[in-house]
Amino acid sequence: MSSATDAPAATDPHASIYDHGFVRVAAVTLPVALADATTNAERHLEVLRELHEQQVGLAVFPELSLTGYSLDDLVLQEPLLDAAEQAVLTVLEASEDLMPIIVVGAPLRAQDRSRIFNCAVVIHRGRVLGITPKQNLPTYREFYERRWFAPGDDAGDELVILGDLQEALTPHGIITVEDVPGLRLSVEICEDMWVPVPPSAEAALAGATVIANLSGSPITVGRAEDRKLMARSASARTQAAYVYAAAGEGESTTDLAWDGQTFVYECGDLLGESERFPAGVRSTIVDVDLDRLVSERRRQNTFDDNRRTHAASLEKFRTWSTTELLGSGQDSPEGELEGGEAERTRPATGPLRRPLHRFPFVPDDPARLAQDCYEAYNIQVAGLVRRLRQIGGGEKGGARPVIGVSGGLDSTHALIVCAQAMDRLGRDRSEILAYTMPGFATTEHTRSNAELLSRAIGASFETIDIRPASTQMLKDMGHPAGSGEEVYDVTFENVQAGLRYDYLFRLANHHGGIVVGTGDLSELALGWCTYGVGDQMSHYGVNAGVPKTLIQHLIRWVISEGIFDAATAEILRAVLDTEISPELIPTKPGEKAQSTEDSIGPYALHDFTLYHVLRRGYGPAKIAYLAHQAWGDAGAGRWPAGYVAEDERAYDRPEIKHWLTVFTRRFFSNQFKRSALPNAPKVLAGGSLSPRGDWRMPSDAVSAAWLAEIERDVPGE
Repeated sequence: MSSATDAPAATDPHASIYDHGFVRVAAVTLPVALADATTNAERHLEVLRELHEQQVGLAVFPELSLTGYSLDDLVLQEPLLDAAEQAVLTVLEASEDLMPIIVVGAPLRAQDRSRIFNCAVVIHRGRVLGITPKQNLPTYREFYERRWFAPGDDAGDELVILGDLQEALTPHGIITVEDVPGLRLSVEICEDMWVPVPPSAEAALAGATVIANLSGSPITVGRAEDRKLMARSASARTQAAYVYAAAGEGESTTDLAWDGQTFVYECGDLLGESERFPAGVRSTIVDVDLDRLVSERRRQNTFDDNRRTHAASLEKFRTWSTTELLGSGQDSPEGELEGGEAERTRPATGPLRRPLHRFPFVPDDPARLAQDCYEAYNIQVAGLVRRLRQIGGGEKGGARPVIGVSGGLDSTHALIVCAQAMDRLGRDRSEILAYTMPGFATTEHTRSNAELLSRAIGASFETIDIRPASTQMLKDMGHPAGSGEEVYDVTFENVQAGLRYDYLFRLANHHGGIVVGTGDLSELALGWCTYGVGDQMSHYGVNAGVPKTLIQHLIRWVISEGIFDAATAEILRAVLDTEISPELIPTKPGEKAQSTEDSIGPYALHDFTLYHVLRRGYGPAKIAYLAHQAWGDAGAGRWPAGYVAEDERAYDRPEIKHWLTVFTRRFFSNQFKRSALPNAPKVLAGGSLSPRGDWRMPSDAVSAAWLAEIERDVPGE
C-alpha cells in the first residue's frame, strides 16, 4: 500500500491543512473482540487504512484496545499476554505504510516478567516512539486495577517485552513531530485524567501541545458529562488539544456497561464528538490548530511562569523520540536524522474539519449568542453607570449623557445603553440629551428613525442643522464646496463629522454632561472615524469594545428580551433594515447613496480578519486560508440566528485577498487614532484596541512585511 504522503505536493496553497498550522487527529472507538488480540489488531488496521486515506496525522484508540479492558484476571494469563505482544508487532509492521501516528492500548510484561503494565504504545512508520504506562491505577468502587497492573509513574527505567524486542517505558516522554511545527504529543490513560494533578498538566508545562487519553471508563449516568468537563478544563487550563477515546462495543457487561465516547477539545472548545453507544466503529476526526495552541501560550505569560515554578518536577520530562509525519525520512530516538533530510510533501486534505465561524465575534448557536448578548449589553450598561456615578451622575440632576443619534446601528445601540443606564441609576430618561445633526446627505429615513427612537425611549431630543455652520467653515477655509461647487472630498466629509462632535462637546459643557461615544471596534480597527473633535473622541465610549457584526444581534436581543415597549421595538427593527452609511456625500436622484461597505469593504470579512489578528495573532496567509474555508460557500455551515437570508453570501479568493490588503493598510496607518482612545469597557474575549488594554502598537509601524506575505502567499484566483 502506498503512503498518502507519496503523492506529489499540492500546488494549490489552500489544498492542505498541513500548510496552515493544523494537524488532523482521530479519536477512535471500535468493537473489541474480548481477549482476542489477533482479531483486534486486524480491526485496528482496517480503521487505520481508512484514516490514512483521510490524511489523519494522529489516531488514538481506547485503553487496552488490542485486548479489551474488561478482562479481569485473564490479563494475568500468559496466552493473552503473548497475543497482546504479537498484536502490537502486527500493527507496528503494518504502520510502515500508514500516515498516522498510532496510539494503541495493550498490557505488556516487564523485562523480568514479574509485573504487568497497562500501556499506551505510540507507533509510527515501523517504529515504537514511546510506551506510556498508566500512572494512576484505580482500586475503588468497580475498579481493581492494582490487582493486575503495576503503577507506571516511577517506571521510567523499566523495559517491557515486545516479542524479541525490549522497549523502554516512557511515562514522562514527549514526542516531537519535526515537520509539523507545534505538534508535541504526550499520552495519559483514563484515571490519569481524574487525579488532582494529572500527568498531562506537567506534560503541557514541559512542552506537550496535544494530549491523548486512552480510556476504558465504564459508563454510568452522568459520567459522560464528567469526562467532558475534565477534558475541557484540562485543554483550557493547559492551552492544549485533548484527544479522548473510550472503550465501547464488545466489552464485558457482566457488571458494567460501555458507551464508546470519543471527543476532541482545543483550548476548552469542543471540536467534535461521536455518538455514544454505537454499533460499529466511530471516529471523531477533526483538525487541531497547532498555531492557536502555541499562540495562546505565548500570550499567556503566566503559563511559562508556572513552568518555572514547577521546573524541578519537570526535569523528568524529555523528548524520547522524534518523527516526521509528512516526510519519508526517519530518525533515531535521540532525534538524529538517518539518511539526510527527509523529503517533505503536503497531501491534499480537503476542507478543514472543525467548526468554522464566519462571524467569530458572533456565536452560531442561538443559546450561546443570547448569553453573549446578555453579557455584552450589561457590560456596556455597567460601564456607563459606573462612569456616571463617579462624576456626580448617580442621582437626578447629575451629569447627563449627551449623545448624537443618526438613526444608524451604532448610535441606536449606544442610545439604548444610555436608557438602561439611567433606569439603573433611578434617573428619568428625559435627562438623556439626544441630538440629531443633519448634514448635506442626511436622509429623511435616518433622521426620522433618530427622532422616533429618541422620543420613544423618553430622551430629550433636539435637531441641530449643521449645514449652515459647515458651509461657513468650508467657505472660510477656501474650500470649493463653500461656494456651492460639488467637490466632495475627505475635507468636505470631515467638516461635517467634526462639527457634530464639536457641538456635542460644547453641549456637554453647557448642560453639565458627558459625550457618550458611539463608534465601534470595527471602525477603530479600520480607522473609519474622524480624529480629534470627531467620532473618534468622546468622554466615554460604550461601543468601542463591540464589533460591527455583533451590534445588530445586540439590538435584536434587546428586542427579544422586551427591555423596551413594542413601539420602540418596531423602530429598532427599522434601524436594523437600514444600510450602513456615513451620509456625508450628497446623491442625486437615481444615484446610489453613499455606502460604508462600498468604500472600505464588507464588515463581515473585516471582523473576521480583526478577530484572528487581535485574538490569535495570525498572519495574512493563515487568515486568508481560514476566510476561504469559512466564506467560500454560502451554503456550508451555520449562520447566526436572526441573520437575514438575503444577506447570506460567499466571498471568493480574489475578494478575500483584496479586502485583506485593505484591512492591513488601514489597520497600520490608523493606529494613531487608537493610541488616543477615550475610556471604554472591554466587552469580548476577542479583545479590545485600547492602548491601556489588549493592544499596544507604535503609531508609526509599517505594514511592509504583512503586505509582502499577502502578495507572496495569498492566492488571488
